[in-house]
Amino acid sequence: MAAVLLCAFATAAHAGTLFNKIDPAPQSEFRVNSGFLTAHFDSGKGLNGENHGLGGEYKFLGTMSATVGRFYNSNRQYSNYAGVIWQPYAMGPVRVGASIAMFNGYPHMRGGGWFPAAIPTATWEYQRFGVNVGVVPSYKDRLYGGVSIQFKFKLSE
Repeated sequence: MAAVLLCAFATAAHAGTLFNKIDPAPQSEFRVNSGFLTAHFDSGKGLNGENHGLGGEYKFLGTMSATVGRFYNSNRQYSNYAGVIWQPYAMGPVRVGASIAMFNGYPHMRGGGWFPAAIPTATWEYQRFGVNVGVVPSYKDRLYGGVSIQFKFKLSE
């Protein structure tokens, strides 16, 4: 599912009809991020959808941010993440791309150890407030997919 969405974004972006390229010029913005609210695709498994946590995001290019954080995951365990949010295109005020990061804390995925993930991500920002929306893919019976929303607040101008 995630690969299909990324391919669709890339195809539409290259067509130039729906998406605009974002200026990759250097920037310097720091945001504090919340944990996540997740609507799981498999809602019958009793998963935790209130993934409380705290993170940070530093936008160093118009198209890329570094991100780190900690949250209480769907399996009711603590997870950490570190990676980048790469968003080279926009559809109106919404930036699109992917979060490419390392995660840990999922007991059925590498015994709770670190693993890589690519998550299609859309971002909307207005002044100091913003929202990241990720489509988290399911992976066998190890990771449970869903749509996750993360709120953020810009500290620097």
